[in-house]
Amino acid sequence: MGGSYGVESTGLEGWTQARPAVEGTQPQWFAVQTRYRFEKKVAAQLHQKNFQVYLPLRTEHHNWSDRQTDVTIPLFPGYAFVHLDQSRESRTAVLHTAGLLGFVSFGATIVPVPSKQIEHLQTLLQEKVRFSLHAFVHVGQRVRIRGGCLHGFEGVLLKHEKGKLVISIDSIQRSLAIDIQGYELDLV
Repeated sequence: MGGSYGVESTGLEGWTQARPAVEGTQPQWFAVQTRYRFEKKVAAQLHQKNFQVYLPLRTEHHNWSDRQTDVTIPLFPGYAFVHLDQSRESRTAVLHTAGLLGFVSFGATIVPVPSKQIEHLQTLLQEKVRFSLHAFVHVGQRVRIRGGCLHGFEGVLLKHEKGKLVISIDSIQRSLAIDIQGYELDLV
């Protein structure tokens, strides 16, 4: 296992099939999968290794019999995002993180997450836009929001839920449903 939980192979095989690693290429965002409830620990370790990490968090209000409290939890349990170049050294350093299971891949191909999707997530959470988690969808009309703080956001308009726009993070197959009442939409 080489000092890392759940990583039995080098985890580098998919990189050569997706795109040859070229030293000096622009850094990109990649989704990584973590062990259950290890998201914050993995993010902290990657940050200590000088990687740019994004772990989207949300706050939930919990009521217990003896107390009430707000709890900060990952928006996408089991996943975090890391910004790195495609050098073998960077990938190896990420894979040798305790609690990290590996890079999210489709088949044997490790696919980067578009920077625009990460920016959209950051804006949603910073602006405190009301949203709810939503099942990942493949069908529907792609639209772009025009005007307001969400100008330029693209997503799938749900036919069965009026006033909702689904923003999907394809690589981890997770989606958010945003209330878009009052926003104007353009077809993409």
